[in-house]
Amino acid sequence: MKTRNLGNSGLVVSEIGFGAMGMSMGYGVRPDRQDMIQVLRDVYEMGERFYDTAEIYGPYHNEELVGEALAPFKKDVTIASKVGIKMVDGKQVVDGNTAGIEKSIEGSLKRLQIDTLDLYYLHRVDPNIPIEEIAETMGKLKKAGKIRHWGLSEAGVNTIRKAHAVEPLAAVESEYSLWTREPEEELLPTLRELGIGFVPFSPLGKGFLTGKIKTLDDLNEADGRAGLPRFQKDALEANLLLVEIIEDMAKEKNATPAQIALAWLLAQGDYIVPIPGTTKAHRAKENMGASDVAFTADELSRLTTAANMVQIVGNRYTPEMQARVGL
Repeated sequence: MKTRNLGNSGLVVSEIGFGAMGMSMGYGVRPDRQDMIQVLRDVYEMGERFYDTAEIYGPYHNEELVGEALAPFKKDVTIASKVGIKMVDGKQVVDGNTAGIEKSIEGSLKRLQIDTLDLYYLHRVDPNIPIEEIAETMGKLKKAGKIRHWGLSEAGVNTIRKAHAVEPLAAVESEYSLWTREPEEELLPTLRELGIGFVPFSPLGKGFLTGKIKTLDDLNEADGRAGLPRFQKDALEANLLLVEIIEDMAKEKNATPAQIALAWLLAQGDYIVPIPGTTKAHRAKENMGASDVAFTADELSRLTTAANMVQIVGNRYTPEMQARVGL
């Protein structure tokens, strides 16, 4: 697996990371634990070295899973986790309390079976806690040897600037893909200016850009995507136009749609490291193969121009979900 630098932080990671969330939540019935441990180990054997998890995934289950699976290789891998979303009365709520962060890192380290976490994100910005206080807390954790780098997830550019001025950020994580292009407006230029790495989650549009989801019947009832605006019948049908464009390029390049979508992201900047997730080893191998897909300037221009012509229908989340996690 090729590597990339996350901005100017000095943190070097796999060019395409692995998002582990779906192994514990989000897509219906939780897969068998031992099966997922084997997938994580298979992915390691394929060359993957950058893994993304979070305290809230499960909650706790995902960190425990990643910790157990990667324990034999923990000196060779880079692990990112997140703090700042808690479960309260069965619902996710944003909580950036600094004392809570200092407590949470201890739990994450124990579950991940490591002494120092490579990258620790604030999962969502808490409007009630000044971001400068968060940055100072992360600086304390660095000095204490609890974490090596820190980052923000789904943060605005003003917040990023304020945080970076107090304690330099290694990375910002947000949704970015061929059907979620908002980061291009302000976020990407800001990260390039400040020398901060960018880690796109849902780089395959929650699986939609792979071409495997044509109707709602392709999702089971417990799958969280079934309730999202972009996956409703009319929106799904309209958004398939983008998938067709990706599929056409895939045929031209002798690649899969997933590889085209990921390769497009890689081509947007050498500080960008997408983290697609899967519960299947062969899909992870397919995703990692995107590193070998290279576009000519004409191909990249044609793909981007065609994608620009598609009006994506539907928001990323429902209003209730946006309010719940501070979006």
